[in-house]
Amino acid sequence: MAKIAFVGAGSVVFTRQLVADLLRFGDLDLELALHDVDPARLAVAEGTAHRLVEQLGHPARISATGDRTTALDGADFVINMIQVGGIDATIADLEIPARHGLRQTIGDTTGVGGVFRALRTFPVLTAILQDMRAVCPDALLLNYTNPMAMNVWWASVVAPDIRTYGLCHSVYWTAHDLAELLGLDVEQTRYRAFGVNHQSWLRDWTTADGEDLYPRLRERIAADPELERRVRVEIFRRIGYYPTETSEHSSEYLSWFLRDDEQVERFRIEPLQYIGISRENVAEYEEAKTLLREGTSLPLEGGASEYAPQIIHSILTGTTREIHVNVPNHGLIDNLPAGAAVEVPAHVDGFGVVPIAMGPLPVQCAALNRTYLSVAELAVEAARTGDPRLVRQAVLVDGNASSTLTPAQIWDLCNDLVVAHGDLLPEPLRALL
Repeated sequence: MAKIAFVGAGSVVFTRQLVADLLRFGDLDLELALHDVDPARLAVAEGTAHRLVEQLGHPARISATGDRTTALDGADFVINMIQVGGIDATIADLEIPARHGLRQTIGDTTGVGGVFRALRTFPVLTAILQDMRAVCPDALLLNYTNPMAMNVWWASVVAPDIRTYGLCHSVYWTAHDLAELLGLDVEQTRYRAFGVNHQSWLRDWTTADGEDLYPRLRERIAADPELERRVRVEIFRRIGYYPTETSEHSSEYLSWFLRDDEQVERFRIEPLQYIGISRENVAEYEEAKTLLREGTSLPLEGGASEYAPQIIHSILTGTTREIHVNVPNHGLIDNLPAGAAVEVPAHVDGFGVVPIAMGPLPVQCAALNRTYLSVAELAVEAARTGDPRLVRQAVLVDGNASSTLTPAQIWDLCNDLVVAHGDLLPEPLRALL
């Protein structure tokens, strides 16, 4: 029986999808250990897991505990999906910069929102890794928590002995949605992307018999002027490769869009969008409580599209797959910094996860990735050294922030966020400058 620990299991809807994907395989003997610091959310997650066992007709041993070490003890796989500070901290990451005149849409990947989300996540991630070292040192840590690149980079700094893989569905859904746009099923296509999480580049994208699909995509865009009013299409037009995260995300990774009212209107960008998404997530949690109380079946998405269940199934059964993972750059992408967290294809089977060396990115793609990674590097270094100036400098080199605010305004903004997040931040970084 393989033990899988879910840390942050109170992310109920996501836990539901992961558990459902695991149970759908049908050939796994599983123990699912759920952990969350919120007892109410943990109870809903536990009820969800039991309901799915009944709904899908596949047995599994379910446990739930508020003690993280108990959940981790003897685990073979650890799935991390914590959100330190919850919805209140997320809203602060968006609303406080907005009051300073800085627009964001999602605020969870890079820029000021990504930096402060990382800084309050790092201490908890460190504690998880320390616990793993004590009670399940051979387990794989499968991380879903954003900011992905910063968290995977941090894990490689504080616990290089723990095998950590960052997992994100953005590459899969990009390939899926583009195939649908061209009237194809994603299974009729072949694709590989690489770069950094939420800003990887779809470099190899063909039909099963090798036809390059980029010419078809250009024709499809040219036939519909409304498609040109999307951020990702504009990036594709200017850079030549399609980026692997939504237009809403992608708009805040560059200096091109959110600083300008006309660009916001032209590309149909919705600033502060993630506040609404966060509140929808709370509503979904309340709906889950109601469905469990009423004994109603839980709604499920079709298919096993998430990577963590695929990795677990491949390792336990020897099934061969290719997925995409986020790992430190040790010879994987030639023209991105060594040690930085990068996203690349990986081969998975009974022997584990093997990232695939992809060589160099197209130079224009690497140039944009390096700016993103500079923000991540400064945030990681700020936490490692306890230097609060590096926090401000991380935001200063972000394209969106520096195209909108002066350095003095960035310092003031960071001071306000430090006050707002308080003791969620590492103690040395709580200084006001």
